Amino acid sequence: MDLTGLFDIFGEPGTSALGGLAIGIAFGIFAQRSRFCLRAAVIEFARGSIGIKVAVWLIAFTSAVLLTQAMLQLGVIDVSEARQFAARGSLSGALIGGALFGIGMVLARGCASRLLVLSATGNLRALLSGLIFAVAAEASIHGILSPLREKLAGLWTVGGRDNLDLLQTLGLGAEAGLVIGLLFVCGAVFFAVRAGLGPWGWLGAAGVGATVAAGWWFTYQMSIQAFEPMTVKSMTFTGPSADTLMSVLTLPAGNLDFDIGLVPGVFIGAALAALVAREWTLQGFEGGRSMRRYMAGAVLMGFGGMLAGGCAVGAGVTGGSIFALTAWLTLAAMWAAAGLTDLVVDRLPNARATQMQAPQAF
Repeated sequence: MDLTGLFDIFGEPGTSALGGLAIGIAFGIFAQRSRFCLRAAVIEFARGSIGIKVAVWLIAFTSAVLLTQAMLQLGVIDVSEARQFAARGSLSGALIGGALFGIGMVLARGCASRLLVLSATGNLRALLSGLIFAVAAEASIHGILSPLREKLAGLWTVGGRDNLDLLQTLGLGAEAGLVIGLLFVCGAVFFAVRAGLGPWGWLGAAGVGATVAAGWWFTYQMSIQAFEPMTVKSMTFTGPSADTLMSVLTLPAGNLDFDIGLVPGVFIGAALAALVAREWTLQGFEGGRSMRRYMAGAVLMGFGGMLAGGCAVGAGVTGGSIFALTAWLTLAAMWAAAGLTDLVVDRLPNARATQMQAPQAF
């Protein structure tokens, strides 16, 4: 695809932001209609069920893996210079940050992308949590939390593509990624059929995965056609949320890029989908205790996402689609920590409360 015409009209930064906006709108629509959410999937699984929520996440994840790996095998994209492979990877950051993010998304009742989508549908709880998440992310990369993040990230690091590529670490060839992707899709389809996933579940979940692949394709095209160096990347919400917040507060000139277009695009797409489906409604907090829980979760997600190098989408799906070692470690830590947090914070207290309320036999 020749982007020079768009370069002439919008400039290279503007074209990059426009691509992020378009892909973000598509993601917002698909995520809102499918109810895509890692937190919901983890809780459903942790409570002993593989139902619609798990099926939606599996379809989205496996679609991203299959499409991205297919493009890699066909030579359509090259991700060797992506951040997940080009920089030194922090295994401690992936494990600790992923765990903190997993805890935070259970407390805030949604991961970063879900909070953004819910904000666009009138959910004020998600809006406040999303803003706190963005502030915590910015503080973790440039502010008061930055020294702690750097210390934790430096505990265990590895470098080199051979060590950061999970397929190479396991001694598998590059073509194994496509085979694994196909197997993953077959498994996801099985669970989706068994769960009775509806039309929008199928379409929306597959669409979420497709936007991740589209992000890789678009940014790669930018990297080979633009005069200025461009980073090959795809969907993520930790860094972009912080960058978007700072752009709104400071209005920097000439700071347009893919990430700046992405966050507003997701918001617009989700809002449009909610309005068309007549699902837009204002929702607030139910009390101070609920607010404190959401705020604590948002802070943990902001710090954890920056420490891990990505959120549930950025590390869990985007990084996972190219088999980045740190991304898979982050994803595993998110699942484990979120499941444990749900048990300790919600399930056990609810079970005790139910037991206390039950009539006693004499």
